[in-house]
Amino acid sequence: MPGGAPTWVGMFIETETTPNPASLKFLPGRQVMASGTREFATPEAAEASPLAQAIFDTGEVTNVFFGADFISVTAAPGASWSGLKPQVVAILLDHFVSEAPLFAGGDASGISLPADENEALLVEEDPANAEIVAQIHELLETRVRPAVAGDGGDIAYRGFKDGVVYLTLQGACSGCPSSTATLKHGIEGLLKHYVPEVTEVRAA
Repeated sequence: MPGGAPTWVGMFIETETTPNPASLKFLPGRQVMASGTREFATPEAAEASPLAQAIFDTGEVTNVFFGADFISVTAAPGASWSGLKPQVVAILLDHFVSEAPLFAGGDASGISLPADENEALLVEEDPANAEIVAQIHELLETRVRPAVAGDGGDIAYRGFKDGVVYLTLQGACSGCPSSTATLKHGIEGLLKHYVPEVTEVRAA
């Protein structure tokens, strides 16, 4: 609008710390992923998303993660957030103000990876355990994922076999020093409490 304020005025990107000192969570105040989550652990993977690629192009990032309403970014060893944070905020402002597509080609179909896709399973599941698996999914969705998202990450279900639940932590949670404690004490305790058939939770 001629003479009006630039479109980015009024857009504010909040940042939050996460339990992982190397990761920050950026909240643009709007939807990031319509469904599912997406993790980029290498610059090659980031080529699927112009936004993730731009963040990796700072040269100081090892992981970018898209959640429903946040982006978490993990700084490379030795990188300083005091210099990196303003760069990431500027990249995010550019992206959201220009309303650029999140993924190359502008279409996220086939790119978003729901945690319950069968090809993502690491173990062969016994159909007789279908009810137990449904209970595990329900707990992960309602109790675990919201908490993990609060820390700038996500959790992917990778299977249930012989009493063991296999999970993968993503985003800020994947390299977090407290991730083992999260899995072993937090998630394992919760699942064992509600689903007696669960004896252990392992990182996949």
